[in-house]
Amino acid sequence: MPYVTTSDGVRLHYTDTGGGGQPLLMLHGWSLSGAVFKHQVAGLSDMYRVLTLDCRGHGESERPRRGYRAARLAKDLQDALISLDLNDVALLGWSMGCCVAWSYWDLFGAERLKTLILVDEAPWLLPSYSIYEDQPYTLDCAMLDRLYMGLIGPEADQLTAGFLRMMHTAAFPVHESEWLLSEALKMPRDLAALLLLDQICTDWRDTIETITLPTLVIAGRASLIKWKTQVWIAEHIPGARLEIFEEDEGGSHVMFLENPGKFNGLVREHIG
Repeated sequence: MPYVTTSDGVRLHYTDTGGGGQPLLMLHGWSLSGAVFKHQVAGLSDMYRVLTLDCRGHGESERPRRGYRAARLAKDLQDALISLDLNDVALLGWSMGCCVAWSYWDLFGAERLKTLILVDEAPWLLPSYSIYEDQPYTLDCAMLDRLYMGLIGPEADQLTAGFLRMMHTAAFPVHESEWLLSEALKMPRDLAALLLLDQICTDWRDTIETITLPTLVIAGRASLIKWKTQVWIAEHIPGARLEIFEEDEGGSHVMFLENPGKFNGLVREHIG
């Protein structure tokens, strides 16, 4: 398997379809891996050089005991872009992958990037009345505490399974749900807990408001991430386009798995 090595010596697994098309690099969500983009790798490689990157601790990458915060993952991303000599990249982040993309923008700006695709992550997950009109938050501090303590406790695998079930609609195949869980459990649960703590407790609104790259925002009406947060993001990035998947078209947190045809079409339209 191919790997790149970060500036602090961690080997990260990546996939690369090669070819001369524009690079499309996809960043997965919390505790999962680049494998979740299997339909995008298969469906978009005719036009683009499609790459996935397993963040440290995830998938087939190494699992050091350090660095489980967005800023380090963003530095890892920069290390990968430099190592692979990628330029004019279309960067797609899903869920936690959006946090990595926002941190990258905060630290490095548009370096090596051409466009952004942000898929279903709230800019701020704890109480914030400035985003939500009908529901003031996605999580509260008590819920965060239960998640963290559960992930470092003896029932961590079961908690993870329940959390992942919240990510898809009832129509999602059981075998696919089981596969997602198997991918998630490749990451040690205590490291996953540390990273989730960082993801939930960081407010990205001031960074989002500075983004100047052409941006596509994709949301799911039935997602555990409140769709109004995605409206907020699109309204605060000049010229951003917002697309919302309805529940009957697989509009969950994993809409790219539930409706890859529509999802891939939107990506093609955006990148060109």
